[in-house]
Amino acid sequence: MRQSFLFRLGMIGMLGLVGGAEAWADQVQVRQVQLPYEAPPKSQDVPDVSIPPNKNPLSPEELKRTEALLPLLEGKQEFWAMGEFVHLGEPAVPVLIQALAMPSPRIRYNAIETLLMMKGVAGVPALVSTAKEPGEILRVREHALRVAVRLDTTKASEAIEVMAKDPNPSIRKAAAFEARYVRQKAVIPILIPMVSDDERFVALSALQSLWILTRHETEFHDWDTSTKQDRAAWSNEWIEWWDANKEIFEIPEPQRPKRNS
Repeated sequence: MRQSFLFRLGMIGMLGLVGGAEAWADQVQVRQVQLPYEAPPKSQDVPDVSIPPNKNPLSPEELKRTEALLPLLEGKQEFWAMGEFVHLGEPAVPVLIQALAMPSPRIRYNAIETLLMMKGVAGVPALVSTAKEPGEILRVREHALRVAVRLDTTKASEAIEVMAKDPNPSIRKAAAFEARYVRQKAVIPILIPMVSDDERFVALSALQSLWILTRHETEFHDWDTSTKQDRAAWSNEWIEWWDANKEIFEIPEPQRPKRNS
C-alpha cells in the first residue's frame, strides 16, 4: 500500500512538472533577429613570386647539369626533372632533344611532354622526325605529332603525309585526326585518299577533318555502315571537287562557338 501511494504521488509530481513546462512554453515568444551583414575583407594582391624561364645561353657547367637531368625523366623524380627543364627554358631544348634517342620509351614520352610544357618550338623538327620514325612505338609517335601540331603547325604537315601511309591503322588515324588542326592547303590532298581507307575509323577521321577544314558539303552517305568499296566510290566526289577548286580554294576561318543568349 505504501509503495502504491508513493508511486501515485510521484506520477502526480511528474505530471505537474510537465504541465508547468507546457504552460511556460506557451508564454515564450520566438523572435527572429537579423544581424548586420559584414562583407568579407578584400583579398590583397598576391605578388608574383614565380621564377621566369631562363633565356640566357647555358654555361658549360649548366650544360653538364642539364644533361644529368635526362635519366631522371623516368622514375620518382621525373616531374621534378621536367620542371627543371621548363625553368631552364629554350636554351635547354637541344639537350632535351637528346632524350628522344634514349632507350627508355617513358623518357622519350616525357621529353615530348616537356617540350610542350616549355613551348620549345625549336624542338619541332626533332618531333616531326620522331613522328615519322617507323621503328618508334605507337604512343610516342602519336604524342610527337600531337605536340608538333600544337607548337608549329607549319612544319607538321610533313609528318602527317608520312603517317597517313603507315601500315599501322592507329598511326593513320592519328594523322587524319591531327590534320584538322593544320590549317594549310597541303593537308587536303593528303586527307582525300584516306577517305577510302581500309579501316572505317580511319576513313571517318579523315572525312571529319575534311569537313572541318573545307566546310564542303557532299551528298549524304551512311559512312558508319560503309564498306571499303562504298568509301572508294564516295571519295571520288572529293577528288572531283578538289580538282575543280584547288587553285582557288582557301582554308576558311575557324568557326567560333556560339554564345548562349
